[in-house]
Amino acid sequence: MKNLPKPVDVTGFPVLKALILITGLALAACTWYVFANWLRDDSDIVWFSSNGECNLHTSPCSATLGDKGRLTLAIDADGRIEALEVLPLDVEVEGVTPSQVTVDFIGRGMDMGLNRFALTATAPGHFHGQGQVGVCTQEVMPWRARVVLDTPDGKLGSWFDFDVTRS
Repeated sequence: MKNLPKPVDVTGFPVLKALILITGLALAACTWYVFANWLRDDSDIVWFSSNGECNLHTSPCSATLGDKGRLTLAIDADGRIEALEVLPLDVEVEGVTPSQVTVDFIGRGMDMGLNRFALTATAPGHFHGQGQVGVCTQEVMPWRARVVLDTPDGKLGSWFDFDVTRS
């Protein structure tokens, strides 16, 4: 009988384990990115710009939806929108009858995650709910409030820009 070498007890190659871990983390990050963009998909929304300058901190902002109607967003912030503060959101709609109204708070220039808030119909053309903007490390964080109306003719939307100063 020949002398055969004894099997070596392999406990694993550390570099291979590190590469598997890095690959798993990269796949998880890619999955998160695709999922986040899928949730924010706005390719089927017809966008309308806001009517002139407005200041959501102190007054409602409006947008004309072409020849279809008008929407107005009001945030009752007592003069200043603060990060992580619960904000009463009111949307008034004229000329269209949406089945659902949502408000998204999106960081302009920085991904702040999904901040989408569905509003509840409280009267014909009036929707109410609550939302909040996230906290950021920047001294002044630029935000965009996007209002999206689900109508029988498709989705209509508008946006209003504002800044939140870190307190």
